[in-house]
Amino acid sequence: MTWGDRQGQRALAHRRFKQNNFPELASFAGLMAVGHLKIMRIQMLHNTKTRRKPAIRISQSDHARLSALASTFAARSPEASDELLVELERARVVGDGWVSSGTVRMGSTVTFKPDSGDRKTVTLVYPGEADISAGKVSILTPIGTALIGLSAGQSIMWTARDGRRHELLVLGVSKPSAEEVDGARSLAPPPPAVAASL
Repeated sequence: MTWGDRQGQRALAHRRFKQNNFPELASFAGLMAVGHLKIMRIQMLHNTKTRRKPAIRISQSDHARLSALASTFAARSPEASDELLVELERARVVGDGWVSSGTVRMGSTVTFKPDSGDRKTVTLVYPGEADISAGKVSILTPIGTALIGLSAGQSIMWTARDGRRHELLVLGVSKPSAEEVDGARSLAPPPPAVAASL
C-alpha cells in the first residue's frame, strides 16, 4: 500500500467519522461540494416569498409630522404606529421642494389598482380628516401607510388588519393643492421640536 492510498483511506475514514458523529457537518460539506448552485437556488426561492419593498421618498415636513403622529398614537394603536414608523425608517427623506408631484404625500390623491381588481382613487389624509365614503383614507390605516412615498408605477405588498396580504399598483398621483396642504397642517400634530417647546 502506497502513501497516497493510506492518505485516501484516512480521508475516507475521517469523512465517515464526521458523517456518523456530526451529521450537520456532513450536510454542510455536501452543500459545499455541490457548489454555489444550491445556495443560489435557496436564495431565489427565499426571494420569491419575501419581496423587497420599493424605495420611497418623503418630504422633511411630512416625515416630522408623521413621526410625531406615530408617537402620539403609539399607546392607542401600537400596530398602526409601528407600521408607520417602519415606513418612515426606510424612507429617503428629502427637502420639501424635492418631492416630485408624482410621489404620494399627505393630501395627495392616488389612483391605484389593488389585487382585488377594480381601480380605486383615494386621498391620503390625517386621522381627523378620514372619511372612507368621501374617499379620504387615514395614514394610520394599513393601506394609507403602504401608499405614503410611492410613485406612479410602483407596487407594494401590504397586510390588512385581518392578516391577509395584498398588493397594489400605483397608477397615478395628483399633488395636493396649497389649500389642502395648509388645512392638513392645521390638523396634523406639530413637529417634535415645536411640540417640545409647547
